[in-house]
Amino acid sequence: MQNKGRRAGVGILIVAAVVLEAISCLQYFTSRAAIRHEAEERAKTELRKAELEIEKHTIEMETAAKALAELVEKHLDSPDSIFADTRLAVSTIRENTSLAVAFVPDYYPSQGRYFEACSSRMNGSAGDSIYTRQIGSAEHDYTQMEWYQNGFKHDSCWWCEPYMDDSGSKAMVVSCSCPVYDKSGKVVAVVCVDLSLDYLQRVSEYLQIYNSYYSIRSSKGQDIVQAPDTTPGRKYNIFHEEIDDTGWHIEIIIPEDELFKELNSIGRMVGLLMLLGLIVLALIVVYTTRMVRTMLNLEAKNQRIENELQIASAIQTAMLPKVFPPFADRLDLDIYGMVAPAKEVGGDLYDFYVRQDKLFFCIGDVSGKGVPASLVMAMTRSLFRNISAYEEQPELIVAKMNRSFVEQNAQNMFLTLFLGVLDCKTGELNYCNAGHNAPVHLRLDNSQCTLEPLPVVPNLPLGIEPEFAFVGQKTQMAYDDVLFLYTDGLTEAENREHEQFGEGRMVNGLVGEGISGLVGPRKMVERMQERVEAFREGAEQSDDLTMLAIRYQTPALVMRNDIEQIPTLSEWIEGLGIPAELNMPINLALEEAVSNVMLYAYPGTGGNVFVEFNRGVTGEGLPVTGERLIFTVSDSGIPFDPTQQKEADITLSAEEREIGGLGIHLVRQIMDEVSYERVEDKNVLTLIKNV
Repeated sequence: MQNKGRRAGVGILIVAAVVLEAISCLQYFTSRAAIRHEAEERAKTELRKAELEIEKHTIEMETAAKALAELVEKHLDSPDSIFADTRLAVSTIRENTSLAVAFVPDYYPSQGRYFEACSSRMNGSAGDSIYTRQIGSAEHDYTQMEWYQNGFKHDSCWWCEPYMDDSGSKAMVVSCSCPVYDKSGKVVAVVCVDLSLDYLQRVSEYLQIYNSYYSIRSSKGQDIVQAPDTTPGRKYNIFHEEIDDTGWHIEIIIPEDELFKELNSIGRMVGLLMLLGLIVLALIVVYTTRMVRTMLNLEAKNQRIENELQIASAIQTAMLPKVFPPFADRLDLDIYGMVAPAKEVGGDLYDFYVRQDKLFFCIGDVSGKGVPASLVMAMTRSLFRNISAYEEQPELIVAKMNRSFVEQNAQNMFLTLFLGVLDCKTGELNYCNAGHNAPVHLRLDNSQCTLEPLPVVPNLPLGIEPEFAFVGQKTQMAYDDVLFLYTDGLTEAENREHEQFGEGRMVNGLVGEGISGLVGPRKMVERMQERVEAFREGAEQSDDLTMLAIRYQTPALVMRNDIEQIPTLSEWIEGLGIPAELNMPINLALEEAVSNVMLYAYPGTGGNVFVEFNRGVTGEGLPVTGERLIFTVSDSGIPFDPTQQKEADITLSAEEREIGGLGIHLVRQIMDEVSYERVEDKNVLTLIKNV
């Protein structure tokens, strides 16, 4: 009987197991079908929304391109009007973009062989701004670009393949091109409107469902937004939609294991519990319950730690300057910086701000990594801001930071720091180095770039000796000089063979292969980061990497061809830091020079006048201070040499004296040197005052 009962019990357990398994299988496959259908419907909805969003902007840009083409066709006889047309057209587009009109080579002989009028719209903290310039040149040969060639192949708007726009938008873009015809019906120019791939990336990010991937491909199959490589052997569900106007395809790629992740997890757990429950129900239920509880607690704990690290990383990133260019109202400074922590949070920092026409900046490296280093980094940044708000001498700022740092340094960490104060009016740089890598000073001499490490005194790092006497230093920066600052995460970056990047590769990266002082801080830093990534060859990053580039630029003023722009000269001159007693006479001389340009070089409307300022050294026999104030007034108007005007005879009465000549006479009386030359289809008038 026992055997029969045991066999019956076993039979019942087997039957129960089969029935339960059958029910589970039915539920499982029914659920799979429902989940797949829901995913398909959701993906189609999201794709259609993205398609409509993209079409809205592509139609907007096509409309702008056609409108600009019509404007240009009306103004083909006035090349200067093309700039105003591009500004008007780009102002109608809501997104940051660039818009250009590229003419067939030598269409306007006065503008050179390559003439491409470009306007870029940028959104900053100070509001929208439009930057207009001529970007065509032998280096930027737009005739080789696909969007330009499309203008001759298609009689309406056409979208090109993605490319890097180094001259207009300064980003990866796809461009819509539209031909411009002259009265005979011949294509004489091509309108180009850029659509940033960053915008398409943002649109695609809305498609994140079920931990999916996404991509956008052009009509030729080229990736516009690239999906990551798929894993061999892994199954995927792909949903796509075609964007009619452009021929692009947008896709959502959902890994099947992610789509049914929860269902598979539940199915395995239920099946296991049923099978084990039929064998040893009581013991297995208790054991499984304990294990599940432990795993869930551990997962929850790990998730909390991950979330806290993500929050800490976001807070740390928010503390660093992240808007570039940082000072929209300053033409004398161009700055770009970046931090790439080795972990979720790091101990590197950089910071800068302007107070009373002085740029306060610093870069530092905390010993160690992770959360402790990030806390020290946050404290250091706060100390820098608070102390430099009332103190201007770098060595005093560093000394006070050091004392505060030692008092709060419970974990015995230390910090290397370089801190500088640049006087934007004079170019004088005061600095103090606390055990940090010496910055690189790049100078321009006749368009040639030379560089040398900034001489630094080897002071101790912060956090070692509370009363250490830090030594400050100073140097002079000339206009267009660049200061490149970095942490040892750059020179000590290692590849798979544990070879370090080193100072030699850093120097080659700054002056070799086209990277020189002529390159802006953003490209200088970004290209250096690309070199480090290529050198590492996928090796794990061993230390935080931070770079900061500061360019001290020549102050310049751009005025429209409009007499009402003249009053802006006085405010600009007052901000140059020249002796106060020279402000009024120099303002008077420049007003006369600029007025002559607007009256004679630009007899009509349109055109710009550029006024630049620089300092030089006087020759033998001139004042002992040996400083020259050099002002350059340039324009692209018709050739006009004001120095050739007949000298006014001021001994005659107003009735006897001929009309004209008084303006240039006044300029000569105020300035010590006045010269004119015609350079590359531009009038260049140079005014020099010795002080």
